[in-house]
Amino acid sequence: MSPDDPLPRLLERLASSAVAAGEVDAVFCRIDSPIGRLLLVQSARGVVRIGFEEEPEAVVLGEVAERLGPRIVESRAETVDAREALQAYLEDGTTPSMPVDLTLVSGPFRRRVLEELARIPSGEVVTYGGLAARAGRPGAARAAGTACARNPLPLVIPCHRVVPGSGGVGSYAGGPDRKRALLTLEGAVLGA
Repeated sequence: MSPDDPLPRLLERLASSAVAAGEVDAVFCRIDSPIGRLLLVQSARGVVRIGFEEEPEAVVLGEVAERLGPRIVESRAETVDAREALQAYLEDGTTPSMPVDLTLVSGPFRRRVLEELARIPSGEVVTYGGLAARAGRPGAARAAGTACARNPLPLVIPCHRVVPGSGGVGSYAGGPDRKRALLTLEGAVLGA
């Protein structure tokens, strides 16, 4: 499309009108970032899903549609606050602050794990066992790891700040290189 093409502006106006009328279940946008392309999905309650470029868009949007409904439209204007908060985080490492929607999180323990994740300050790390203890279930390190692996809001709920007790960076939905880059951005110091 050329810069003079009116279609993107028309689609953006239609999306904004549909959101204002309450006729959409979610909006999404793509973000080109230093750690790759991200897909940000937002409901009326807040950001509901962030996907990395390795995740097919259809799968990410399908997850959201299953829980929230199929009326999902693309809109950069309707996602501007969350998009700008994520972009600022990727520039300076300050944890993004934005409303979140935990509709995609199932189970009380997983929800508690994500609530505890959100409390880990930028630049700090915690072990999976430590996270499980914070969430009220010491000894449930594997379950805490599963909650991290299924976190629908990486970056916003910082599962990259969780590391194995045995050392190293461990697993991450975005891959170990991306996890290492995020921890470096935040100034975290990892053991050998």
